[in-house]
Amino acid sequence: MAGGAREDLAEKMAGEVALSDEPGATLRKWRTDFDVAQTELADELDVSPSVVSDYESGRRDNPGIGVVRRLVVALLDIDEGRGGDHIRQHARVLSAGFDSDVVHDLREYSANVGVERVYDAIDAEELFRGSQDTVAGHTVINSIAAITRLSSDEFYQLYGQSTNRALVFTNVTRGESPLVALRVVSPTPNAVILHGLDDDAVWEHAQDLARIDDFSLAITDIDLEDLLDGLRELP
Repeated sequence: MAGGAREDLAEKMAGEVALSDEPGATLRKWRTDFDVAQTELADELDVSPSVVSDYESGRRDNPGIGVVRRLVVALLDIDEGRGGDHIRQHARVLSAGFDSDVVHDLREYSANVGVERVYDAIDAEELFRGSQDTVAGHTVINSIAAITRLSSDEFYQLYGQSTNRALVFTNVTRGESPLVALRVVSPTPNAVILHGLDDDAVWEHAQDLARIDDFSLAITDIDLEDLLDGLRELP
């Protein structure tokens, strides 16, 4: 695995922990994001699981930079031992210039994938079919984080880079905000998937906007981690 990607991610992780008002909670966020159990991390560090638990809960004093470095290196080593999927995922997001709290995942596929296959991977229900039947990648966006944390230029850059892709919006209640935002972007994505709501909760004008801007629209309410896992299994 390229050393630069790992080093960039390590620096980001360590920086977040060091600057956090709740370093233990930030450590826990990264551990769970990497799908690493406390016991597995403790084994890698050659300490008891209670040590990891104490740091994450704040029962121990704020960890110094040496401890943070050991924890970060251990998480990255575990992920590399499993094949490095999480490191690659974060590297893609960082290289695109966005924070992983805004962009959960960003991938290019090795070949165009039919939208039906994408739907099947994440148990999505299609509400409208646009004229394009395939996508070449996906971007999973936390809609609230994107709206509240990105500048207008960054917002346009993120959406505008997403043609011939599936845009998956998480943290939505009706889908109104991301769909309205897409109206100022050209070209539009081939498919938009709203995560976390069912058919009854979808904004009443959602299908009209999909029809006007010619993109496929679907919804899914599976768990976020299951959604990410399903998308990562696509070629």
